[in-house]
Amino acid sequence: MARSRLTPERESELYAAVLDLLREVGYDALTMDAVAARTHSSKATLYRQWGSKPELVARALRHNKPADLSEIDTGSLRGDFQELMARTDDCQMEKDSALMRGLAHAVHTNPELHRALRELLIEPEMNGLDEVLRRAVRRGEVDAGNPALKLIPHMLIGAFIARPLIDDQPVDRAFLSAYVDAVVLPSLGV
Repeated sequence: MARSRLTPERESELYAAVLDLLREVGYDALTMDAVAARTHSSKATLYRQWGSKPELVARALRHNKPADLSEIDTGSLRGDFQELMARTDDCQMEKDSALMRGLAHAVHTNPELHRALRELLIEPEMNGLDEVLRRAVRRGEVDAGNPALKLIPHMLIGAFIARPLIDDQPVDRAFLSAYVDAVVLPSLGV
């Protein structure tokens, strides 16, 4: 799929518009017609560039997450988590959480969206987190046999889902930092 016709700036504008529409109307009500109207482009161009709505949404979400977790290496696991949290702000974290909650139902009812999100967003994030954890094992901070290693993604995703449900509060850096220090790191023996 050749996307080379779009400048990086235009591609960023399109992705931002897709994310704005997602927040406004949700995945199911998001249409390629609405994206075309919002971005002053043709529906044919959108399909030519991205092929499908799930692919466009997944790429927009991936574009919105420029940090590659595997690049973070402060020398300690706690430092790596702190650096990861420092790369976003509370406003962006709240927007990301709202997007994920909005996509949760759509993923269950749309296998193509689920596949695109796994391929373009979830697997790269999990691979990056795995590398951060492998480095902690190599440094001797975490025991290689610790069963919590495989559950760290579940813990982190759980925090994003549980905070709004239990506390009626958005996830912010202060909460996530406290959560990492009280739950994630102790479960790893750090």
